[in-house]
Order: sequence, then C-alpha cells, then structure tokens
Amino acid sequence: MTPSHDVVLVGGGGAGLRAAIGIAETNPKLNIAVVSKVYPMRSHTVSAEGGAAGVIGADDSLDEHAYDTISGGDWLCDQDAVEAFVNEAPEELLRLEHWGCPWSRGADGRIAVRPFGGMKKMRTWFAADKTGFHMLHTLFQTSLKYPSVVRYDEWFVTRLLVDDGRVQGVIAIDLKSGKVEAITACAVILCTGGCGRVFSFTTNAAIKNGDGMALAYRAGAPLKDMEFVQYHPTGLPFTGILITEAARAEGGYLINKDGYRYLQDYDLGKPQPHPVLRTMELGPRDRLSQAFMKELEKGRTIETPHGHVVHLDLRHLGNKKINAKIPFVRELCMKYQNLDPVKDLIPVRPVVHYMMGGIHTDINGATPLPGLYAAGEAACVSINGANRLGSNSLPELLVFGARAGRAAAEYASRGFDISPCVIAQKTDEHRRLEHDLLNKNGRESIADLRDAMQKTMEQSAGIYRSGASLRDGVQTLRRLQERYADISIEDRSRTFNTERVAAVELAFMLDVAEAIVNTALRREESRGAHQRTDFPKRDDQRFLAHSLSYRKADSSSQVEYLPVTITRWPPGERVYGEAAPHGEPHHITGRAVSPGTAV
Repeated sequence: MTPSHDVVLVGGGGAGLRAAIGIAETNPKLNIAVVSKVYPMRSHTVSAEGGAAGVIGADDSLDEHAYDTISGGDWLCDQDAVEAFVNEAPEELLRLEHWGCPWSRGADGRIAVRPFGGMKKMRTWFAADKTGFHMLHTLFQTSLKYPSVVRYDEWFVTRLLVDDGRVQGVIAIDLKSGKVEAITACAVILCTGGCGRVFSFTTNAAIKNGDGMALAYRAGAPLKDMEFVQYHPTGLPFTGILITEAARAEGGYLINKDGYRYLQDYDLGKPQPHPVLRTMELGPRDRLSQAFMKELEKGRTIETPHGHVVHLDLRHLGNKKINAKIPFVRELCMKYQNLDPVKDLIPVRPVVHYMMGGIHTDINGATPLPGLYAAGEAACVSINGANRLGSNSLPELLVFGARAGRAAAEYASRGFDISPCVIAQKTDEHRRLEHDLLNKNGRESIADLRDAMQKTMEQSAGIYRSGASLRDGVQTLRRLQERYADISIEDRSRTFNTERVAAVELAFMLDVAEAIVNTALRREESRGAHQRTDFPKRDDQRFLAHSLSYRKADSSSQVEYLPVTITRWPPGERVYGEAAPHGEPHHITGRAVSPGTAV
C-alpha cells in the first residue's frame, strides 16, 4: 500500500525540523512525514559554527538589522521579507532557548552576542562555535515529542509527484533496501539545503548537491537568483573545511605573505585595537573574497600545493580566549592542518559556501506550484539578495521554516484527493531507477563527469566572471548533459547502492549548474557576489530585479526577471568603514527581545 501523509517534508535539517514543528503546532491532526537522505542529526545544519543574528541589545534595533541585511545584499533583497525576518528572528531564537538550546552567556548571565561580518551592531547569538550543532540537537529533540511526525531516515527523493498542476507527494528510494516508493501528500516542503557541491572547492557536505532545487526545477517551479554564489573568505586549503567568521569576530586578523593586514587597502576600514564592527576583517564575505583575489593578482599571497592562501592570525587572542570562544576552530586546525592556532598561523583561502539563490518562494515559503513549499538554503525568499550576511542563515531556517510549515499546514488542512494518475508516475520512475539506471553500460564515468562539471564551474562562474568564461561554461555544461546519457553503472545491487545515488545526484547538479551559469551570463552588471569583469558597475536601471530560471523541455533554461520589492530603503551605495549612511530613520513595528529578558 502506498504511504500517504498530509504533509511531506524533504530534508531533516534545521528548516525541515522547524517546519515539522510548525505544522504540528498549527494543526495537531495532520500527519507529517520527514523524508531525509541522511539521519537528521547528520544534516548540514550541524556544521554551522558562528552564530545566529537577532536583535537583543539595548543599543540595537530592528531597523538597523534590516538595513544591514539590505545594504549587505546590495539592494537585491525583498524588503518585506527582510522586515518579517528581523522582526521574528529574536522570538525564534528565544523560543529555541526555551526548548533547551544552550546559548553562551555573558558574565551577568544574559545571552551573549558577538560581532559578525557586515553587521554594525553586536547581535549574533552563539553557542561557543558549535551553534548549528546545538540548534539542530534542540530542534530534533523537540520534534520527538510530536507523535504526528513520522520519519523516513535515509530515503532519497528523486521526483515530485505532480498532476493537474498540483504537487501531490514524492517518489523516493529507501537506501537500505533499494526499494522505490511513492509517498503521497497534500503538500510538500523542500528543505534540502544548498548546492555547493557543483563546485570543486566548497565547505558543503557531500549531501549538498542541489537535490531540492532540481526537484522543483524539473517539476516546473522557477529557480531564483542562482547567479549569486557566496565564497567564504576563510576555508582551509585542500579540505575546504570552514574556519568560522567567529574567529575574526573574536579578533582574528587576515594577513598576506608580508604579515600585512591587507584589508585596510580595500575600503573596509582601518586597523583597530580590537574587533570593531564595520571594520576590516568583519566586512561582508563577498568583499573579503574579492580582496583576496586582488592580493593574488598583486603577488602578495602564499603559494601552497593546494592553491594560494593568506594567513588568519589568532595568536594574539591567547589560549584562554580561543578555548572559551572558538574551541572547535582549534580542534579543526589541529586535526586537519596539524597546527595550533594558539601559536601558529592558519592558511586560508576563499571557498564556495552558500547559495543566495534557490527555489522561488513567497514570504510564506509557497512556490508558484500549488502544494509545493520550500525553506532554508534550498529556497530563495529573498532576504539575502546578492550577498548573505554571516549569521543570518541560521535564523532564516527558523523564521521561514516556521512560516512554510504554518502555510503548508493551512493548505493541507483543506483536504485534497490524491489523483490516481500520480501513482502511475511511480511506475515510470521505478523503471527509470531500477531498469534504466542499473543497466547503464555506457562509456562515461560518473566521477569524471562530476569532476569536469566542478572544474567548469570554478573556471566560468568563480569569484570573478566574464561573458567569455560564462559562454564557455554554458557550452561545456551542455556537452556534459549530452555525455551524461552515456554513463556507466557497475554496481547492480539494491542495498545502499551509492553509485546509483551518485548518478541521480549528478543529473540534479548538472541542471542546477546550468541555471547558475545561464543567469550569470545574462546579468550584465556587478552586484554583491556576482562580479563581472566586463561589467564592473552595478546597474539598477536594468538589473534591480530577481532572475527566474525555468527549465525548458530540452533541459536548457529560460530566464525571466521579477522586480525587487522595495518598501522603505531606496538603493544606495554599499559603504563599509567609518561612515555607513542609514539615511532617514525608519521604524519596524515589532518587538525586539531586550537584553534583560528572563530566559
């Protein structure tokens, strides 16, 4: 018998679990399925280190958080979504406190906050440098108290069930048995994370292949702003493991081969005696990554077997502070680089980290396809615009996970009949996965095609792009799509057949990669993380708009544009350093959590 639920969530990370809780709270009668490719506690949310932004200080305001987010996103953010986000983020973080999240405390016992890149006030809540780990634990444990939540751990979704223009469930492989099963539902929420693995050097886990983005794309929902790919300035060479921004928030310096704090040369402020907001190492990630490339051009980086690097210097922080505030950074450096940041410099270089783009949704997580919702990094609501500020992603999981959960619950509560036609789609997908894929005897290697795709993305759509590099990327990706039809699969087994999973993931990645390169080619301007060497200026006349990429019948993409929602902050210059203008004061209606709130 085909399993059936009221709502199916695809992905068991922060956004998925928060959405599941939101559904259960909205309508306890609804039956909820969480379908996850990995056990939920292995979701990528667990790797987030630095913190979660939410206004809490007496010297801070919701307006300032909104402005920092909008200007940091180079005015591509939808401002109605940003206003909702900054208003609800403190309440979500406080709710996590009540559920058991062990936020770090100040000497007075109140919740501690730290500075973070692009934020002009200290508003980033943290749990040492394992914030995502503790948040995911808290959400997972909280979800266990709801009997209406049923989990399908280690099930891999390969297709959305769509009939008469409405999403009515999913088809997934039970990785343990290899069985292909349809799971019907009135509503589906995609919370599968980003797609950093389309690039070769990334902080992203091996599970982050853009599965959810490709599922929505193939079902007819557009992908929004896919050209905006964030490089984090401090990844460890070779592994790509992230050294959290918290290391710089606590006072770390970035220095070139001459021991010089080079960021002072790039309109990011001047050296200060301690980490001050708006200054140098706490500039936004796109600017810091671009500064690294300029240092590379000037010959001021250090060449290593794994690429050019600069150094992150934490030595002046001392043993006590490092162990108290960023112990995981020390652990990572000792285990993966065989160095101790208490006495050694850390080699770092920019690494693909986050996708500002994703599945196009409204402010409540609804896509244009009825019955389909999305939240988290898989979605683009859009609060991140052209560049996400550090520590905004974790509260985004909470705010829009909860919103998508509530919206999907209300939709599913109306009750819908599942079309018999969608069950027939299981037969087609079963044939594709069981017969077609497992009998592939072509000449192409999955690993070789994946490697070629990743190299193409690095070369064509890296920190700096050009029309020529992007056109080459488009052509190469089309050839890779054609070559994919001739892949070979040697493993014919069903149980935990990772080769079959890798084949499906590669197909998803090729779709997503093509959407990234196509939208980047068409955006003839430089904005945030999208830097065109042939169009170095921002162009608000033509491109103050979101790109929407639709998948055509021949698997290519068609790009359209949607105006950015501007509520009260007209586009201005992005200024970092000592004078970041806020213009006229604005006031958001809502309640910020005061620093004296009892928790």
